[in-house]
Amino acid sequence: MNVEQMMLTSEGKRKLQVNVQIPDRGLVAFYGKSGAGKTTLLRMIAGLLNPDKGIIRINDRVVFDSSCRICLSPQKRNIGFMFQDYALFPNMSVEQNICFAQKKDKAFVNQLLETFELDTLRKQKPDKLSGGQRQRVALARSLARKPDILLLDEPLSSLDAEMRLSLQSEIMKAHEMFCFTTLMVSHDREEIKRMSTHVLRFGTGEMDRLLLPEEI
Repeated sequence: MNVEQMMLTSEGKRKLQVNVQIPDRGLVAFYGKSGAGKTTLLRMIAGLLNPDKGIIRINDRVVFDSSCRICLSPQKRNIGFMFQDYALFPNMSVEQNICFAQKKDKAFVNQLLETFELDTLRKQKPDKLSGGQRQRVALARSLARKPDILLLDEPLSSLDAEMRLSLQSEIMKAHEMFCFTTLMVSHDREEIKRMSTHVLRFGTGEMDRLLLPEEI
């Protein structure tokens, strides 16, 4: 992808410029201080925000190109997005939340329920679940469409240390099991070093190359 976006931050206007190729099936962490553009870039990849200019390709398919006026909707990009606040539907059960993403492959939904140890909770509503359980439901729902890319916006920031380690393992297991590319926003160095294969560091002027986790 090669994109530019003017952002309004607490320090004034700042241009976000990113020109990088994400490795297929990599787990890439977006790292940098708040306001540097990490979530902005996730939203542009997802189609929730259009760059001012540039091009975004997913698996060699152009999903955005300002020069050719190409802009596929989020639904046509085959992306899973796990939001920081879970964004679960409170009136739906665990199973219904996961099925909302796709209603055809019930066998795959059952596989997700078993993989994330949610099978016995499938009829429960989100308000009856613990924070970690809601987190696993949100992760399972983001995978239900079998996405090419999974986007994670600080998915573990609100959890305690023990639950955080547990969910890190869940995300890595899902990443390996379902063979997709994962992009994750994180401020935690140890989390990045444990989970990621590469790091895109924001706010340094080096937005044209990926780092190894030990380089940050």
